[in-house]
Amino acid sequence: MTAFLANILLALAWMALTDSFHAGGFATGFLFGFFVIWIGRRDRQTASYHRRLLAIAGFIPYFIKEMVVANLRVAYDVLTPRDHMKPGIVAVPLELENDLQITLLATCITLTPGTLSLHISEDRHTLYVHAMYIDDPQQLVQEIKQGFEQRIREIVQ
Repeated sequence: MTAFLANILLALAWMALTDSFHAGGFATGFLFGFFVIWIGRRDRQTASYHRRLLAIAGFIPYFIKEMVVANLRVAYDVLTPRDHMKPGIVAVPLELENDLQITLLATCITLTPGTLSLHISEDRHTLYVHAMYIDDPQQLVQEIKQGFEQRIREIVQ
């Protein structure tokens, strides 16, 4: 947490020094601060901060790609006269360890068009997901586990 606060302070200092008080100036300062902290401090906490920040940076384009692909698939199905849906419910076994990770996974699944998180089992080891397009249930489970679940585990450790 201290590395994050230091990074914010460095970003604000960058904005003040360059007289660029806008989002682009903050983003540039944040990147500058990220590299300064990465070079200057080599303890376990800072390494964890950098690993987590890089995981978040990788998650954002992945999530956007999934959203665009899902939106296009649903839009194609709505605009064409033939119905392409094969709806169903799959049980996704979870390897996530805490409620925050499970909540993030369920939220990401629900935000993606064509899928909806329905229920988490009492033992918190299975998430039930409704999907509009299930060609192969095992493939859908693997896509969720290797996509969202793996990336969320990297972010929230």
